[in-house]
Amino acid sequence: MFVDVHGHLAPPNEGRGGPPGLHDPEAMIEGKLARGIGRTIIGSPVGAGSMLPGTGAANYRQSADQVRAHNEALGELVRAYPGHLRAYAYLDPFGGDKQLQQAAELVAEPEFVGLIVNTSVEGRYLSSPRADDFFAFVAELKVPVLLHPPAEPVGTESILDLGPGVVEHVARLNDVTMGLAALICAGRLARDPDLRLIAPAGGGGLSCLGAKLDLAVAPRPGRETAEPWSRGVRPSDHLRRILVDTSCPSPGQLRQNLEVFGSRNVLFGTDAPPLMSELDSIVGLVSEVVTSDTDLARIARENAERVFGEW
Repeated sequence: MFVDVHGHLAPPNEGRGGPPGLHDPEAMIEGKLARGIGRTIIGSPVGAGSMLPGTGAANYRQSADQVRAHNEALGELVRAYPGHLRAYAYLDPFGGDKQLQQAAELVAEPEFVGLIVNTSVEGRYLSSPRADDFFAFVAELKVPVLLHPPAEPVGTESILDLGPGVVEHVARLNDVTMGLAALICAGRLARDPDLRLIAPAGGGGLSCLGAKLDLAVAPRPGRETAEPWSRGVRPSDHLRRILVDTSCPSPGQLRQNLEVFGSRNVLFGTDAPPLMSELDSIVGLVSEVVTSDTDLARIARENAERVFGEW
């Protein structure tokens, strides 16, 4: 039985916007059970906001009270289906102390097993000093964080004329790649040995970038090497600290992820809802590529239970 670490459902009190699958938890549960997926961790990457391009800025104008109301409604949804659902608590990583305090209270509740934040916020990655308080908070709580791309990833305005599909399936994947690369190069993983970051979309292209990350921080004439890289540590040394999901339908990427990150760091994830039509593709991909029974058991269930606990 699979545990899906990447799904989305909208609480009933948040309107009917977005794909219909976001508003039908029973259909999601039934559809996944038919494919051997028994449990799903859900969360919204925009709180009570919208993933539609053109709405991104408004997502970060939600008050702390609005964010709390969204998370509490999500908790109620989990309580309605306790055998099948758990949730990530949403917050804006640049949103200040009040949101951090709320998140601390939520992850102490059994319904919530981690946090969900965006890989970039209005064009700024989480390598920014503005995220220092957030990462200090995560280090204290020692909870896993799903780094989900935002409604408007970096560079959205330059490609809107190509249509929302390019934003959804390409630009957001690129935001995951660059967002994680920025965090690694900024030394956030090197400074916090307990940091557990989960990259959706299979981490984008991160598994191909080990040597390039090392070159990015290497000494250059006229520039001193910053900590921690001045001590001989390399960014690529931290790639096996990243957890990635299986929601990108690419056999090549999954094989590369198994080689670079290792089977203990690959989590089964579908991004469904909204992508319920892709469930068969993702289940088939994992079953086809992962030929070792030991590795398949890890990816299907054991890794998720190690990271989030059993329920």
